[in-house]
Amino acid sequence: MLQFVVQGRGGQGAQRAGEILANLFFREGKYVQAYATYGGARRGTPVSSFIRVDDKPIRLRCDIENPDIIVCFDPSLLNAALLKGTGAHTLVLINSAKPAGFFSHLGNFRAVTIDAKSIAQANGLGRIVNSTLVGAVVGLLGEPGIDALTSVVADMSPVKQTENVAACLDGFRLVAQGGALHVAG
Repeated sequence: MLQFVVQGRGGQGAQRAGEILANLFFREGKYVQAYATYGGARRGTPVSSFIRVDDKPIRLRCDIENPDIIVCFDPSLLNAALLKGTGAHTLVLINSAKPAGFFSHLGNFRAVTIDAKSIAQANGLGRIVNSTLVGAVVGLLGEPGIDALTSVVADMSPVKQTENVAACLDGFRLVAQGGALHVAG
């Protein structure tokens, strides 16, 4: 079973990223469990999406305490509560222009950084980085396929479908090729 935590701030697209990942794996025939939490339900407050994916039905009904993957939209959210339960097996994808080693003091996990904000801006999306980070996660995992990814991103983008798909593909290609990507751990 793969367990994801997507952490961001209201208005960055973290909730939508969780929905896209859940739909993507569901369309690939996986069993999916997804839920979200959000504080004051306003722009700038921390929001989280939690996703479990498996080949068989998911019977767990508890919080994700040992995530396999954390997608962090804002490095200021990398705190003890978010990183609790991480270990050498955990992949933490961070939206940051800083090298992954910059975050090594935070714990024993595999950090990967990508400047998703620059990619989003280059594709006309401003500060909305969800499509870029979803592409990067899929690129790092090597699954599901790129065709399914672009189809789900296009279907779930209420506006700027072309721009969202382009940003997603940029994130996917960047991690798949290892360019402008920082890995530590």
